[in-house]
Amino acid sequence: VQLQASGGGLVQAGDFLRLSCTISARDFRTYAVGWFRQAPGKDREFVAAISYSGGSTTYDDSVKGRFTISKDNAKSTVYLQMNSLKPEDTAVYYCAADNRKLQADFADGLERSYKNWGQGTLVTVSS
Repeated sequence: VQLQASGGGLVQAGDFLRLSCTISARDFRTYAVGWFRQAPGKDREFVAAISYSGGSTTYDDSVKGRFTISKDNAKSTVYLQMNSLKPEDTAVYYCAADNRKLQADFADGLERSYKNWGQGTLVTVSS
């Protein structure tokens, strides 16, 4: 399984970005996906997650109402739409995926649940 994250960049506070995570897997439809981020000098933290069906999502309180995660099975891609960006959103963003075939369909916010990780994409928000 290979994950390729893209879409990061340098923006101003209040701007938006859309991150993409393209996943090369035998059956993308059975994968739950999460986005995590790591700011300089800080531990990696949960941002958003989506269930394998796409029917369930969960967000960290810090991004709720501003970020939206979605899953496009036809393109084997998960998106993270980030609106109203703040300087505190500056971080390297990682996507992670886990095969949940024949398992419960829920959005999983636990970092240790994910076996497959992408390389990360840097988001910098200036004030």
